[in-house]
Amino acid sequence: MSRPDIDLRNTNTLWAGVIVETLWRCGVRQAVVSPGSRSTPLTMALANHSGMEAIPVLDERSAAFFALGLARKGNGPVVLVCTSGTAGANYYPAVIEAQESGVPLLVLTADRPPEMRACASGQTIDQHKLYGAHVNRDFELAVPEAKLALLSYVRQTIAQACRSTLQPQAGPVHVNVPFRDPLVPIDDGSAAAMAPAVGESFFSHLEPAAPMIAGQTKLWQRAISARGLIVAGPDQVADPAGYAAKVTRLAKQLGWPILADGLSPLRHFPSTGATVITAYDTILRNAAAARDLMPRYVLCLGDWPTSKVLRGWIESSGAEIVLVSRRHDNRDALHGRTRQICAPVEVLTALVRKPQPGTYAATWSRAESTVRAAMLAASRPRGAVFEGDVVPTLAGVLPQGTSVFVASSMPVRDVEYFWPATGRGYHFYFNRGANGIDGTLSTALGVAHQGQPAVLLTGDLAFLHDTNGLLLAGKLRGSLTVVLINNHGGGIFEHLPVAGYNPPFEDYFATPQSVDFAKLCNAHGVAHRFVRTLGELKKAVAKLPVTGVRVLEVRTDRKHDAAFRKRLFAAAAAAL
Repeated sequence: MSRPDIDLRNTNTLWAGVIVETLWRCGVRQAVVSPGSRSTPLTMALANHSGMEAIPVLDERSAAFFALGLARKGNGPVVLVCTSGTAGANYYPAVIEAQESGVPLLVLTADRPPEMRACASGQTIDQHKLYGAHVNRDFELAVPEAKLALLSYVRQTIAQACRSTLQPQAGPVHVNVPFRDPLVPIDDGSAAAMAPAVGESFFSHLEPAAPMIAGQTKLWQRAISARGLIVAGPDQVADPAGYAAKVTRLAKQLGWPILADGLSPLRHFPSTGATVITAYDTILRNAAAARDLMPRYVLCLGDWPTSKVLRGWIESSGAEIVLVSRRHDNRDALHGRTRQICAPVEVLTALVRKPQPGTYAATWSRAESTVRAAMLAASRPRGAVFEGDVVPTLAGVLPQGTSVFVASSMPVRDVEYFWPATGRGYHFYFNRGANGIDGTLSTALGVAHQGQPAVLLTGDLAFLHDTNGLLLAGKLRGSLTVVLINNHGGGIFEHLPVAGYNPPFEDYFATPQSVDFAKLCNAHGVAHRFVRTLGELKKAVAKLPVTGVRVLEVRTDRKHDAAFRKRLFAAAAAAL
């Protein structure tokens, strides 16, 4: 395929060029364009693209119905382009018809940048969610910048918009596209340096939008011979044991290792014959190992793992990515060379004909053994329990099949760092949609209600944020044991750059608290107990009560533990 023909004269021409090239790679061949100033970069990019038929139509209402007619012929989505202001409003009747009829239209409305809105600037209205519930999806793009990260973002967003015109069902999609001046292709030198970055490889993973699994056979045939890995991200599935068995079978057929997030069933259910890696975050902190283990292909199941180190490594690898999700919206925050499909794992397994050699997996396995051994051998600080040791303690002694709810913030990260692969059938639950600490206790009580005895692993701030959940204790029909790690504040912030700025760090970020949890629990008629050693914790959770709510409080030292984590990771990574 020839090099993408992208106008590099300024930032707007670059941005519009990436949009149009992405549209073309995703199978769009026709665009209906109405005249206007703010849409100039899009209009010129469409008019100058050799593979695109750009049809000018004066009246936007007529243009929209004309595009509707083109799209009804079943040749994929048709693009509509107009300027800012009331122009997009004239598309509304045709957009409604497209929604009701299931016709794929992709509406690109040019817009003023944010600083020109809501200040009586000419030809400016509120175009955000202009078509309300009458579109499959709507997107608001960032203002153009000549930066690779943002160009990757706009490429991936436009690709997702194209898919959304057909998946899960055909219909219209709206993308609002703001531009700053200059709107015409004046050569100002702002984009020329991006030429190497937006070549063929930048677009090579894109393919025409289609129904869910169609056309994936070629993709897998290419992937089978590649050096690849499976990233099993956080996933709450109805049959975690069956899910783990299917992923294990796929990994064995491919000969690929599985990097299993702490919230994935692959950490907690048997995976005989597969290489399951749990210490990837620490392994990848070793620069040489990270370089040597670079994949060419990544299969992500569910969402991306919590590990920022892993996500950054994949992002920098340039690997081809297939992201498999039950969701139809864009799940790729990395904006990588990603194809997203909605299909069960067994469909992918059926496309792999025979097992592949696994030397790459063996390399990962050796690194896993080395790092885990180094982490276990490291001497612990004296005094209070190290927070990270609570996690493997629970993993080793909780009754098989226990439901475990993990709070966001530091607990979920410690699970990713320190919870080993056990095969003990633990059912993990979590609120990681928005990754907040809201409602942690109440959600865990809901998980425990009328079920087997459950455990909540939480920090003090997440617990305090939902203390009204204690009012539900009397309504619980079941058992919940709360393992409360009390480090008197927000421990996760100790790992962020802002920790170096005190004041105001301690008061405004760490937010220290001195709540007497024993008295708080007593006020609600909930059992409370201090746990001072890991041995005490083992005894307390080896057998869980059948009914009621109890809180096991483990006091730790936030600052000492943050410093020890950093030393531990550095030492374990250096052991490779």
